[in-house]
Amino acid sequence: MFSYTIRRLGSLVPVLLGMAFIVFMMIRAIPGNPAQIILGQQATKEAVAAMTKELGLDQPWFIQFGSYLKGLLTGDLGVSLKTRTPITDEIWPYLAATLELALVAMIIAIVIGVNAGIISAWFQNSWFDYAAMIIALIGVSMPIFWLGLMEQYLVAIHWDLLPTTGRDNIRDPVAAVTGLYLIDTLVNGRVDQFFEVIKHLILPGIALATIPMAIIARMTRSSMLEVMRSDFIRTARAKGMKMFWVVYKHSLRNALIPVVTVIGLQTGLLLGGAILTETIFGWPGIGTYIYEAINYRDYPVIQSGILVIAFLFVMINLIVDLLYAAIDPRIKYK
Repeated sequence: MFSYTIRRLGSLVPVLLGMAFIVFMMIRAIPGNPAQIILGQQATKEAVAAMTKELGLDQPWFIQFGSYLKGLLTGDLGVSLKTRTPITDEIWPYLAATLELALVAMIIAIVIGVNAGIISAWFQNSWFDYAAMIIALIGVSMPIFWLGLMEQYLVAIHWDLLPTTGRDNIRDPVAAVTGLYLIDTLVNGRVDQFFEVIKHLILPGIALATIPMAIIARMTRSSMLEVMRSDFIRTARAKGMKMFWVVYKHSLRNALIPVVTVIGLQTGLLLGGAILTETIFGWPGIGTYIYEAINYRDYPVIQSGILVIAFLFVMINLIVDLLYAAIDPRIKYK
């Protein structure tokens, strides 16, 4: 498994290089000059030309790309054209916010989705099975922005139960240590802030979890139905084993591989696709960071943000592949 892991990590290099090149070329096809946006529409042509030269945007594309790759090899993601701050220094708080939100959303999706799929397979063709699959279909089809707005209107505004935006109470902000507020509040010994952060996570977490929850539920049901028709399950039931243990101990483990695959893919998609949720709930995540960079034509930020998301996506897929061997000992890596 060690050699397999090393080979997979080595394959990251061409993948990330290809991603960096594609993003580099695509963002330069976006109309607009960053220098013009920074200086404003009233800026003179001379000022725009001077700013363009200062930012290095007057150089040929291959020289710009070479400089960017040289920085990547040393761990330098570049400097933001808007804030003139090294991206390495300013990207982590945004990335941490998205990681925290995505993690909470996936916990919700896995706990509810897996158990809904198991119970649907256990009681196939029952009222619960039909209801769960209808809800799953609605969950896949429902636009996240509409669900987020309805959550805000009903839960936050009409019933006044939860906050609508942000990560914490702006009157009592969390002292950042790791950037992950759930951890930071505990490190600082602020249990009251911990529960405040949870309250801010509930609505965006549910909105973001809806689609993966529905997909996980449908995949779990399908995989469980196939396994529960197997001979070893009939044998276990014939021996008098309680149905609960037949389902959760024997059937679930043998049905997990396709479910884990879906969970891995959905986790990667959440990291890159959370921008709608972040926008609706005012969540300062990586999606919002990249979106604002696109508006300002901040090329280094766009390139680095997408590259970081691509790296995390590939790493999640690697972790999923390694989990296969833990789930099924028959799987061997060479």
